[in-house]
Amino acid sequence: MKTLDINQKLSKFTDNWQPHQIAIVDNMQVLLAKLKGEFVWHSHENEDELFQVIKGTLYMQFRDRTEVVHPGQIIVVPKGVEHNPCTKNNEEVHVLLFEKLSTAHTGTVKHELTQTTYPKI
Repeated sequence: MKTLDINQKLSKFTDNWQPHQIAIVDNMQVLLAKLKGEFVWHSHENEDELFQVIKGTLYMQFRDRTEVVHPGQIIVVPKGVEHNPCTKNNEEVHVLLFEKLSTAHTGTVKHELTQTTYPKI
């Protein structure tokens, strides 16, 4: 039971699209990530995902619309919904994510950005 400093944890890595695990709550993991540019279209068949924007503006693309998520706001992507997070104008966006431990980074999609393990910091 320790206090975690999100900004201090964010200072420990620079890579984009590579989440880092900072905590586990029951069967959920808490991740920090830095996002820049376009990710990859994917879905998670059995898991929801929660994104909280810490810094910057996240554009969560869905097949029928794009939701704009600002600092201090969250968006929940329900299981089975195809989505593609992205940023604009070369902006780096910092997010806190909550997802089940079983969640695969890009679902069943295999891509050069796909991570199979998350470093713990």
